[in-house]
Amino acid sequence: MTREYIQYYSSPVGLIQCKSDDNRLIEVNFVEEENEQASLKIPSILKETLKQLDEYFAGTRTKFDVKLHLNGTEFQDTVWKELTNIPYGEAVSYKTVAERIGNGKAVRAIGNANNKNKIVIIVPCHRVMGSNGKLVGYGGGLWRKKWLLNHENIAFH
Repeated sequence: MTREYIQYYSSPVGLIQCKSDDNRLIEVNFVEEENEQASLKIPSILKETLKQLDEYFAGTRTKFDVKLHLNGTEFQDTVWKELTNIPYGEAVSYKTVAERIGNGKAVRAIGNANNKNKIVIIVPCHRVMGSNGKLVGYGGGLWRKKWLLNHENIAFH
């Protein structure tokens, strides 16, 4: 069994729980409170994640480079990898993501994969919008999506 480590990060958009194994980031999710005890040992991957989140929220980091453990279906992993290719400060539609992975009709499935993303901000599902530029769905709440888009100077309707 792989050991997991937990740390919490207090961000401008609320408390974030970060979880890793010894070498890879497993989860970055919004939580209301510290619902699991933070680990006494903090592996370097988790320290680096917290540092990079600090830099992102300070406006000095535009791309994350921590090793991820994407743990979904083959389709979800493909979608999540594609999301990491959306540059900071840009947004795309669900249809664009579907086309980029070679399945232009999978728009609804892209939305479902986004909804299952366990590594928010770093796997930037907040950069995906409806085809008309409107905000649609965000597991962390639309107010957080708006904040993150404003933080990255991304226009939306």
